[in-house]
Amino acid sequence: MSRNPRYDILFEPVRIGPVTAPNRFYCTPHALGTGNAMPHTRAAMRSIRAEGGWGVVNTGYCSIHPSSDDAPLPFARLWDDEDIPVHALMVDAAHRHGALAGVELWHGGGGAGNRMTRMPMMSASGIVGESTYPGWMNLAGSRAMDKRDIREFRRWHVDAAKRARSAGFDIVYVYTGMSFGPYQFLLPWMNRRTDEYGGSLENRARLTREILEDLKEAVGDRCAVALRFSTDELLGVPGEHMESEAHEVVSMLSDLPDLWDLKSSSWVVETASARFAEQGAQEPFVGFAKALTSKPVVGVGRFTSPDAMVSQIRRGILDLIGAARPSIADPFLPTKINEGREDEIRECIGCNICVSSYHDGVPVRCTQNPTMGEEWRRGWHPERVPPGDGETSVLVVGAGPAGLECASILGKRGFEVTLAEAGKDLGGRVTIESKLPGLATWARVRDYRTYLIESMANVAVYRDSPLTARDVFEFGSDHVVVATGAEWTTDTLGSNGYPCAGFASDAVFTPDDVLAGANLEGPVVIYDFDHYYMGGCLAELLRGRGHEVTLVTNANAVSAWTFMNNEMAEVRSRMIELGIRTEFENTVTGFADGAVELTGVFRDRTVRSIDCGALVIVGVRQPNDRLYRELVADEDGSARAGISSVRSIGDCRAPGAIVHAVYSGHECARTIEGGEEVEPIAWERPKLFDR
Repeated sequence: MSRNPRYDILFEPVRIGPVTAPNRFYCTPHALGTGNAMPHTRAAMRSIRAEGGWGVVNTGYCSIHPSSDDAPLPFARLWDDEDIPVHALMVDAAHRHGALAGVELWHGGGGAGNRMTRMPMMSASGIVGESTYPGWMNLAGSRAMDKRDIREFRRWHVDAAKRARSAGFDIVYVYTGMSFGPYQFLLPWMNRRTDEYGGSLENRARLTREILEDLKEAVGDRCAVALRFSTDELLGVPGEHMESEAHEVVSMLSDLPDLWDLKSSSWVVETASARFAEQGAQEPFVGFAKALTSKPVVGVGRFTSPDAMVSQIRRGILDLIGAARPSIADPFLPTKINEGREDEIRECIGCNICVSSYHDGVPVRCTQNPTMGEEWRRGWHPERVPPGDGETSVLVVGAGPAGLECASILGKRGFEVTLAEAGKDLGGRVTIESKLPGLATWARVRDYRTYLIESMANVAVYRDSPLTARDVFEFGSDHVVVATGAEWTTDTLGSNGYPCAGFASDAVFTPDDVLAGANLEGPVVIYDFDHYYMGGCLAELLRGRGHEVTLVTNANAVSAWTFMNNEMAEVRSRMIELGIRTEFENTVTGFADGAVELTGVFRDRTVRSIDCGALVIVGVRQPNDRLYRELVADEDGSARAGISSVRSIGDCRAPGAIVHAVYSGHECARTIEGGEEVEPIAWERPKLFDR
């Protein structure tokens, strides 16, 4: 296939100062959860993007000095010359595939906790932004920077930029955004200085200008100098001569940087999930800039559609299509567009599992792309798999996310695959849950894999085909993979925090019941101790059906885990907007006579009741593993049938999120010949040396 001509504009080269991007596909800086401690993992993760056709590949935030320490989160650094070869690994990997490599120089200012280095934080005026999340709170304050600090601050940028040049980087960033570094000087509420760095916007922008000029002088003949600027907060500040101070900053510094990388200041806004933001939602924060500068502009918007990308360019919004999440979901997105294979794009679903991985301090994971983070340590490639024996047959029972992934990868490997689904629809829980409010994009998990399977002559799909152990033995495949999912239970939560038997009542329901169309009598109480999306989505669904809804949780927030994927504030706001009542820090300890009994989780164990016509319990899922257990229990039956191995995957093996199911299916397909034995994995190891 050849490229659709309407996408030609995406493959035009773009000049960025002294360097040229080979196309308009731009991997913006984003954290990978690796830091300097995992250089091979980081290099491989970036290298795959370059191989996949992204013209520019950037690091995540890279600290320029020990006074900018974000531990325990895994940040990158360029503190001294020993850090240079760590970054050169990534640069060389990107260059091998023809991409430019960029580094986002970062100083956290009053936003870096310095928990590891124990150095005092510093900022424009000694002001630290408030955080209500314990993991981000800091007991230490920030000191105001004096003139010597500012001189040192500029020098640290120059030193780090020179090290970046030595590592081979093509683009060096000045990061003026997200309450970090120079951005704290720009914000009038963070900058109360009365010297030449405070007061007027020109003064507040002075430090950013000076650092840009310093870096242009230091590396500008070899590297482009980019400015990453958060616009949204200053868009709300009226300018003296223009619509806003954001307009004036871009106009004031217009052509000084070689590239403008524009974004919002809030990571929650910038990485808003598909549940709360559409593709291209960042346009209000970036759309004004191109009229004010002749230099190229890049921005993000969770772009997965090439038509949306072309629209951004033709309408004069962006010059380069920035991406983090879409490049994680499909590192080969540009190549597929270039080759006319848009239907094969593994589209980001906007679930933000990648964001949660960073918060967890582990390499980024992805629901759509199970190879993410495994490129180096397991040698997994997102587009290539090792060939298998075409004479070997595999029966996969269940076509949910795990079964679909397993069958599609087994098919790519060349095995003779049969996929049996008990129902008439493929997708399992994905098909059901994608009908919940805001989760329509989740159907991409099913659609991408179904599309691949339908193109494979060696994969046969049978719907409406529930199988018994006898059926499996009679089928006689060489390998059997059971992916029969899990179901929600009515187990509740005991006072000790462990599940216990629920209430005997016809008015007690599970999410499965609700999603199957059960008739509920209001008012409805949802008891949520799952803490992810299901409780909040069901509350929204039932409220939309006209029910009075109360969501009860033993946590201190609605859908408490969703802090990890940057959804929690939006979930809470949605509950308020819809008039859904919330009861925090309570367990449901009784249900009778049209009321539930709530007991507080703290020492006083306060007991009270609220009206309830139907109770929906969202807490515990039980594997549907009966078929698997019957198969493994009958070793003689397997031997007579010539079955070499029986494996369970996904929720059938251990209930989890969709990302766990997809990974489980992928791992099984890659290792089907080896059975359950764990393959050796490469680990990054520290180098020991005498001080």
